[in-house]
Amino acid sequence: MAHSDHDAAGLQIRHIDDDFSTMAQISVEDVAAIAQLGYKALVCTRPDMEDPGQPDFAQIAAAAADQGLQIAHIPVVGGVGATPEQVAEMKAFLAAAPKPILGYCRSGTRAGVLYEAAK
Repeated sequence: MAHSDHDAAGLQIRHIDDDFSTMAQISVEDVAAIAQLGYKALVCTRPDMEDPGQPDFAQIAAAAADQGLQIAHIPVVGGVGATPEQVAEMKAFLAAAPKPILGYCRSGTRAGVLYEAAK
């Protein structure tokens, strides 16, 4: 599977495949640019309050709703890994959500690992 990094609309997005890409923590302001790039859904794999200053999932979800994006929150604790329940939740989201999907967390790694486990 080819992986490529690109800087689109000022965003460092890692393309995993035609259905899924990842990136580091997004801001509320990034959501409109993400929608303009053609993404149809977001999945956050980062727990709220993991770092001071990161936007809460609810803030990102509100911005996503304003842009017509579907969004899911499947918080995976860094260094622990996804539970079987989280993998199943991701699998269900992947089946139901419109594509392409952008996953994010602190660095994008947890989102990518969860995607690979669920597909």
